[in-house]
Amino acid sequence: MTQREEIQFRLLQVLKDEPQISQRELALRMGISLGLTNYCLKALIAKGWVKTKNFLESGRKDRYLYQLTPQGIANKAQLTREFLARKRAEYQTIETEIRDLEATLEETGTDLFFDRRDDPQDAKK
Repeated sequence: MTQREEIQFRLLQVLKDEPQISQRELALRMGISLGLTNYCLKALIAKGWVKTKNFLESGRKDRYLYQLTPQGIANKAQLTREFLARKRAEYQTIETEIRDLEATLEETGTDLFFDRRDDPQDAKK
């Protein structure tokens, strides 16, 4: 999954749950610039994954309601599968690294093992 696809995935997640969110709030929530948020939203709209409606209850003409289209929902599901696969691979890599580090400590006889619920800083005392 590319960085752009990850941004699209996260945008689709937020829009699904909060279709009335403003672009400014969306940018803050995502940790990206307002310009990038606008650019990505326009791309999702151009792809047909998201459609907009005026949000009349807001009292402002420049507020929109963002709705995922059936195509957007299908693509979000695909991006979710890809994101999950990447996170599982990252998890397995970290898990292997932890086992290797634990084995190294055990081989050297270093007495730094501690209950996983303990603070690692406590092991140094």
